[in-house]
Amino acid sequence: MAREQSIEQVRNIGIIAHIDAGKTTVTERVLYYTGRTYKIGEVHEGTAVMDWMVQERERGITITAAATSAEWAGHQINIIDTPGHVDFTVEVERSLRVLDGGVVVFDAVHGVEPQSETVWRQADRYKVPRICFVNKMDRVGADFWRTIDMIAERLEGRPLAIQIPMGAEDKFEGVIDLIEEQAWTFPPGQEEDPVSSPIPAELVEEAAKQRELLIEKTAEVDDQLMISYVEGHEVTTVELKKALRRATLASLATPVMCGAALRNKGVRPLLDAVIDYLPSPIDVPAIVGNHPKSGDLVERTASDDEPFAALAFKIVSDPYVGRLAYFRVYSGHVSEGDAILNTTHGEKERFGRLLRMHANSREDITDVYAGDIAAAIGLKKTFTGDTLSAIDEPILLESIKFPEPVVSRAIEPKTKEDQDRLGESLRRLSEEDPTFVTRYDDETGQTIISGMGELHLEVITDRLLREFRVDANVGQPEVAYKETITTEVATEGRFVRQTGGHGQFAVVKIEVRPLGRGAGIEFTDKTRGGSVPKEFIKPVETGVRQALQTGVLGGYTVIDVSVELVDGQFHAVDSSEVAFRNAGVLAIRSALNRANPILLEPVMSLEISAPDESFGDVLGDINSRRGQVNGVEPRGKLQIIKALLPLAESFGYTTDLRSLSQGRASFSMEFDHYAQVPKQVTEKVTIGRVAPAEV
Repeated sequence: MAREQSIEQVRNIGIIAHIDAGKTTVTERVLYYTGRTYKIGEVHEGTAVMDWMVQERERGITITAAATSAEWAGHQINIIDTPGHVDFTVEVERSLRVLDGGVVVFDAVHGVEPQSETVWRQADRYKVPRICFVNKMDRVGADFWRTIDMIAERLEGRPLAIQIPMGAEDKFEGVIDLIEEQAWTFPPGQEEDPVSSPIPAELVEEAAKQRELLIEKTAEVDDQLMISYVEGHEVTTVELKKALRRATLASLATPVMCGAALRNKGVRPLLDAVIDYLPSPIDVPAIVGNHPKSGDLVERTASDDEPFAALAFKIVSDPYVGRLAYFRVYSGHVSEGDAILNTTHGEKERFGRLLRMHANSREDITDVYAGDIAAAIGLKKTFTGDTLSAIDEPILLESIKFPEPVVSRAIEPKTKEDQDRLGESLRRLSEEDPTFVTRYDDETGQTIISGMGELHLEVITDRLLREFRVDANVGQPEVAYKETITTEVATEGRFVRQTGGHGQFAVVKIEVRPLGRGAGIEFTDKTRGGSVPKEFIKPVETGVRQALQTGVLGGYTVIDVSVELVDGQFHAVDSSEVAFRNAGVLAIRSALNRANPILLEPVMSLEISAPDESFGDVLGDINSRRGQVNGVEPRGKLQIIKALLPLAESFGYTTDLRSLSQGRASFSMEFDHYAQVPKQVTEKVTIGRVAPAEV
């Protein structure tokens, strides 16, 4: 079956923004105007198509990235509507990994907010070209030009206004298109098309000035337009559009538009801009990976004729069809029933049904082509970040990196039946969400679930109770502390046991030193002359990594440590993999006790928007929580406070902040770094914690 649209007519875009900027509202209008839905869904009414989870509709926020596909002006637009809340940043991360372009939505009243910065940096990291939509121009305090200045200053972007607003707040009636040099007004009815007219006389001069500025700024980053500009030629609409497209694709500039999505204003011009300025799959560089065996670089261009290569970016447990794997095809073409290779795990898989997703509904398709985003049933061994490729032409693509969870909770099933269900439910949830981690605590006999924040764990717990029907007692949120060392030590691990018959004998000597924050665990074999036979090196590393899961201060995971295996002894008869693994465990236990271990806690970056009257109280409260204020910036009648706050001191902060400000202050918070816990707090945290058991 031939593809419906040529690859040049495909756009893979994400809608990304800070929470409450209006991403889902924009997406709902896009679906309506492209004919994908017959009725506009509203977030505040709980009827948004893209917010299909019960938890999303109850809370009025996006929790999971929802994919859909629509057609506009002969083009297929694959859209992913991503969450804005920092607890679900993994959804943005994995979406941007597979998208070609992005629409960044800003609230015209608040401008660039903390999570706007986070998603912008994520888009920078994946080199995703983007356009901006300044939403809520009809709200009191809306300021288009201030938002543009903030994009330039706080995001270090190069915003180019391709529209300017006609009026603001309750007088916002339309936009002036600086490229086509015409005005667009938006009638109140959602069925009515925007009305084109000449630029109003009172705005002709301002529009001419802004168009000249647009041409000048575009020429600075586009050589072809620069020639026309320097030589004094009149820049045509077609010439300006082409130059803007080149600059956007190269991430040298970002076109900025405006509107009010809730009032159906500005969405159709935004769709035109997606077609005009954002890339098709062939406009982005060829994907580069490695050959799984030789390690050689392999390149695949976005073509149906190339060997098949795709990346699985999301696993979902669908109550109707079972396990769904979302994937992005970078090259080649695949059909229903085809066998392929999961290069990450070296396993052969077979596509069952192929589906085009529309939020939580689905449409069966028989083929998927280069540049497409689809879902498949039947990939049993495929997980988030895995590469799928043709069996005879394997390629291994870079996987997706995820942040460490920072908040934990204990969970205990109420009955034996619930216990059986809990294990399977947790496995399915952790397959869906790589930032959700579970472990069993042998000392307490409890299952510990960990995630990115209180809200993240609340949603997971809610899903366990309602979707998976597991009845359980859930503990209070706890901080995911870590441990590390501060000095370098050399030590020995000796595991010698004599029993009837063969004994157990292994001796390892290691050197352990601290690494910088975020470096992880490094294990290096520096033995010489076969003092530890090669077949026992891996068991030593296994023992080392196992022991680092349980620190000596409070039993927390040890991070940022380098371990070098420098020497050892073995016995021709009594040495075994088990003996060397245990020797590795003992060596690490000894090293941790002598290397001046310290406790680390997650520190959050906090941005608070507080009215002038409660400013002093809010500052005092931050200081009382071991917080550190890094800056204060006035914004209208509000004070924007930037601070760092230990996660342990942030539980219940929402309620306290409301109380301090009579409900008028708001805040956003995200993980920033791990830092050493003060001594008196360390003693309080570790008191009663169980030391690791003997081997």
